[in-house]
Amino acid sequence: LLYRSALSSLSVARATSLDSALIAYLESLSLRGYFYLYGARRGLRQRVGDFFLHDWPGAIRDLWRETLVSVALMFVGIGAGAWLVASDKGWFDAIIPSGLAAGRGPDASAELLRRMLYDGDNGFLSGFAAYLFTHNVQVAILAFALGFAFAAPTVLLMLFNGCMLGALFQVYWAKGLGMELGGWLAIHGTTELFAIALAGAAGMRIGTRIAFPGELTRMAAAAHAGQVAATAMVGVSVMLLFAGLLEGIGRQTITSDVTRYAIGGGMLALWIAYFYLFQVVRNGDR
Repeated sequence: LLYRSALSSLSVARATSLDSALIAYLESLSLRGYFYLYGARRGLRQRVGDFFLHDWPGAIRDLWRETLVSVALMFVGIGAGAWLVASDKGWFDAIIPSGLAAGRGPDASAELLRRMLYDGDNGFLSGFAAYLFTHNVQVAILAFALGFAFAAPTVLLMLFNGCMLGALFQVYWAKGLGMELGGWLAIHGTTELFAIALAGAAGMRIGTRIAFPGELTRMAAAAHAGQVAATAMVGVSVMLLFAGLLEGIGRQTITSDVTRYAIGGGMLALWIAYFYLFQVVRNGDR
């Protein structure tokens, strides 16, 4: 009834009114009413399906350049952190927060470090894993949220997060436990670190578009970049949830290094295939 009334008013206005603004308003109102009544509607199930099959993978593929930069920055940070601690163990305390270190450091015995990796009933290990997961979630959120500052804070976060990981690896590597630590982290770390890299990529997309908007205004460029970045970040939250589940289950039940690496490598392969190889065309797309 309201739609027909709007069409009737539009017809009368076109015939009798000289107010172009009124006619334009009624045309817009009628058009919106038409699409609401007769346009294709998607239910919640279809919207969720489109997000996982089309929107999220598409956003990640669109961010491939920023993702490569984000991953490269993390590897640079890992190398820098390992080199600093290897050259002077005093750097470990400067790089690793006390809550994350909690007794583990260059002076810790190999037996203590090993027990932390394989003792599923170790209360400290549970606390450390929870702290590590919380820290990585915070890094992912900040990497995205601070991207508006021309991506500079995001770049620093990627470097520092890698630096922390490199410092930790150096401690275990010096005790002959580098491969063991890698296996313990691989179960959830491949998903978790990939999610952080994607969050960094989303932040970089916004920051670089603000810094170099091209023909658009900075606000318009940021809004356009934010659509892709926000879609990616919704998916990042799903990845972090998966990482938390993998960490909670795998840490307590899996102690084989081979199995740990297999799970971590398998998850990374699945994410890469899902984002970059498996493409579904949405109905109506060409």
